[in-house]
Amino acid sequence: MFDELDLGHDEQDRGDKGKHRRGRKRGGRSGGGRGKTALALLLALVLLGGIGGGAFYGFDRVQSYFVTPDYDGAGTEEVTIQIPQGAFLADMAVALYDAGVIKSTKAFIEAAEKNSRSRNIQSGTYKLRKQMSGELALAAMLDPASRIVNGITIPEGRTAKSIFKLLSDKTDIPVKEFEAAAKDPEKLGVPDWWFKRDDGKKSKKSIEGFLFPDTYEIPPNATAETILGQMVDHFLSVTGEMEFADRVQKDRKISPYEALIVASLAQAEAGNAEDLGKIARVAYNRAYSGNFPCNCLEFDVSVNYYWELTGKKTKSSKEMRREEIRDPKNPYSTHSHPGLTPTPINNPGKQALEGAMDPPKGDWLFFVAIDKEGRSAFAETNAEHERNVAKAKENGIL
Repeated sequence: MFDELDLGHDEQDRGDKGKHRRGRKRGGRSGGGRGKTALALLLALVLLGGIGGGAFYGFDRVQSYFVTPDYDGAGTEEVTIQIPQGAFLADMAVALYDAGVIKSTKAFIEAAEKNSRSRNIQSGTYKLRKQMSGELALAAMLDPASRIVNGITIPEGRTAKSIFKLLSDKTDIPVKEFEAAAKDPEKLGVPDWWFKRDDGKKSKKSIEGFLFPDTYEIPPNATAETILGQMVDHFLSVTGEMEFADRVQKDRKISPYEALIVASLAQAEAGNAEDLGKIARVAYNRAYSGNFPCNCLEFDVSVNYYWELTGKKTKSSKEMRREEIRDPKNPYSTHSHPGLTPTPINNPGKQALEGAMDPPKGDWLFFVAIDKEGRSAFAETNAEHERNVAKAKENGIL
């Protein structure tokens, strides 16, 4: 009969993983748990009173429901754990439990709920010990000395090829291994639906665009696949929180992949963050409105992308010859091929994604950088655009 009172405390805690959010107060829990506790206590007392000394059989299992299972002490042998970006306290507790650091997830969560500093726990790799109390495990994670710092910052707008080089320099993992891992974006975690297009163009699966720019902690013994997978996971987390896919389909009436391509184009063209949304709007107006010749974007940055991809030297716009810009053999030439490029041309940051998701309203078809701070002037007509070009020349930009 005692088996009916055994609620499997650890398993119960882990099953409630999604319910515990960082900083959640215990007062927010429902009263249902207290009712069950009272009922279990009543049944236990009745049973203990009814069968005398034999009642202590299985008492520990009943007691575990009322007392949080926890280790006593600072732990035994060392162990490293990885806390991913965006992890909630419950996610951390599961990682600690799985590594043998804590005796129950509840021990850590209860300690964290009593300590407001628990909200300061960062993602990354931690050196802890097995069989630590929940309170001491929390204290260790709040101690900077426990965190293994091996970070690398990926700037916005870097191409995958450039990112592979940065990662290789940091980790000593050969670039070829990153290139090999990137050949299968879905294996790295990119869902198949992300490559769907509604503009009639054939979908080309590429890791480009999905390596979210941010600062990452490189875990010990990391592989090219695990590092790129970490970046893809972060991309999915950020875009998920933004509701990027749902909003561009609803508001822009295009596929998320097309919006990601536009975000990458705006990231490459913009001289400052304030212009990202406007440049995205120009791209949409040129590619979809029918008000621009052949719906061609005519963005020089996409030409450079293909040159970098194929190992050729890139050039500034004023250095490019007309035949190079309009080379029909270049699939990324937006002067000779209508519509959007086959893939994103870099890995855009959050502001570029926001600009592509919700660009300001406007009928602009042209833009040009007009000052050394990178600000652009936007125009609806070619005549207005020519005046902006003249201003840019006066300022020594063109």
